Amino acid sequence: MSQVTLTSAAAASAPHAPAPAAGFSLAIDAMGGDHAPDSVLDGLEIAAERHPQARFLLVGDEARLQPLLAKRPRAAKACTIRHAPASIPGDMKPTAALRVRQSSMRVAIDAVAGGEASGVVSAGNTGALMALGKIVVKTLPEIDRPALAAIGPSARGDVVLLDLGANIVCDARNLLEFAVMGDAFARAVLGLTAPKIGLLNVGSEELKGDDRVRLAAEMLRDSILAPNFHGFVEGHDITAGTVDVVVTDGFTGNVALKTGEGAFKLVGSLLKQVFTSSLAAKLGYLLARPALDRLREWMDPRRYNGAVLIGLNGVVVKSHGGTDALGFAHAVDVAMDMVTHRFTDRIREGLATLPPRGKAAEAAPAGLGVAETGATP
Repeated sequence: MSQVTLTSAAAASAPHAPAPAAGFSLAIDAMGGDHAPDSVLDGLEIAAERHPQARFLLVGDEARLQPLLAKRPRAAKACTIRHAPASIPGDMKPTAALRVRQSSMRVAIDAVAGGEASGVVSAGNTGALMALGKIVVKTLPEIDRPALAAIGPSARGDVVLLDLGANIVCDARNLLEFAVMGDAFARAVLGLTAPKIGLLNVGSEELKGDDRVRLAAEMLRDSILAPNFHGFVEGHDITAGTVDVVVTDGFTGNVALKTGEGAFKLVGSLLKQVFTSSLAAKLGYLLARPALDRLREWMDPRRYNGAVLIGLNGVVVKSHGGTDALGFAHAVDVAMDMVTHRFTDRIREGLATLPPRGKAAEAAPAGLGVAETGATP
């Protein structure tokens, strides 16, 4: 194992909250993702500059990582390499991934489960990461099911959406717990002091939706989140920014996410067609280019990279497998925000205010999660 420690000067200049009590801020799966390990190390070079006090446990093939890390001085100062001889292919089933105990993903997650690192970031196999997170890191005792959450753009700023596919079928109590977790996530990552929460439904009227959603709304109105509960929201409210946190089941959330991604791609494609359709259009593009560049920056998917499996005994962040260095660095940013702002403790504090799970929230049939369906954020 090779190790380089942080200099005291770098630690003293850190603008972020104090480093967590665990030995490492984050464990990093260096071998996960389409362009690993180069994109991972390039992302850590950016992240190390943004978080000079952080220490990263870099897990992967040491023979490959050592010479690559030496070319990235900022990352080298912040990283300790831990050898893991195997990696999880993108098409490996979660059940098979659980058996590969010396994979970079498993060793990184083991570091979180053992309290050695406060969180983990991986761009690897989504189903494998979720399965390992649930089984190795384990769910918080107060949580029935963890949820997959992510940030997206809206007309008023960023919006949190959960669940995005971890739980295809949910009961009212699950939705209540998702709201508590979404509230903590918005406070930790978006820096909001009183995030507004909405339940995704087929209409905003109180009588709309099924019994499960209406019951969840009643439970929210009786909870500590009541002052910030907006009520029901519809699909168009997500991008309108009507609320800061949108809560739904994993089936609906994953469909909404993919629909939004497709809509953004369509807009980009149509703009390209319009501005290349004629000489006048090309001249118009030159005039509009500064504004379009700002739009492109605002809509850049790399800014929203980093889906989080929340409700576990540690921070688990999934980076998009095909992202570049900037996108991976953003996933690290999300994880660092959660670690430094005591995200897991905030969830515990919120859940402690809820009544025990009882007969009021009748459980829905157990749904298949991402690990079984292969749905990805």
